Amino acid sequence: MFGKKKEKTPRAATANVRPPAKGSQESGGRMKALVGIVNRADVERLKEVLDDASVGVSYQFAATGTAHSAVLDYLGLGDTEKSVVLSVIPECDEELIMRRIRDEMALYLVGRGISFTVPLTGISMIVANGLSAAATNKSGAVQIMKGQDRQYSLVVAAVAVNYVDAAIEAARQAGAAGGTIIHARSVKNAKAQQFTGFALALEQEILLILVKKELAVPVMEALSGAVGAKTEAGGVIFCLPVDRTAGISVTEVAESGRED
Repeated sequence: MFGKKKEKTPRAATANVRPPAKGSQESGGRMKALVGIVNRADVERLKEVLDDASVGVSYQFAATGTAHSAVLDYLGLGDTEKSVVLSVIPECDEELIMRRIRDEMALYLVGRGISFTVPLTGISMIVANGLSAAATNKSGAVQIMKGQDRQYSLVVAAVAVNYVDAAIEAARQAGAAGGTIIHARSVKNAKAQQFTGFALALEQEILLILVKKELAVPVMEALSGAVGAKTEAGGVIFCLPVDRTAGISVTEVAESGRED
């Protein structure tokens, strides 16, 4: 059901939107999305580390961490208050930023969180120009991450309130260690509902699950069966590529201990 789609070349962008460069290792003005899932007390520190290493436009969301009881000692994410920090950063500084986060945020320690980057296919020109001008790595020479080099994926499931526990359990049965929950609301989806044939609940919970790439399809299929569009949960499930990570080694240890 969830196979890999061949990536299409994006259409030419308007004058106010910068598309990604083609086939080059020069980052130029390309941007990445940096996602940090940390304890709420660490949000300001994360932003300080980011701004000291480079520059970024950041947004904060309240969330709840959840992990199987067998891995709480490793992750420290069991029903705890978390914050998701979403930042747009210059791709040329990605490696520097991730290294500084690993070194200065001590994400390898229990319960400190994880951080990862997601590729973008476009960005408003004024933002790209401003962040590029403030980037530390002015040469812009970076190794562009390709599909075969990526080791992780971010599975996202948006489900009706009160169905997130079923989603978490289904994901765990498929091999995921846990996830992060963001409370949300659907926004004027009447037109989409006419074409998809199912209704979206107003109150939603969005579950973010970082998994090894080979687990993405099994986890998505498990979620589809348990809380997908044809169930009462009315879930919408999709997957995003993940480039670089920080704090993930703790998660790997936790996954290996799920059956203990």
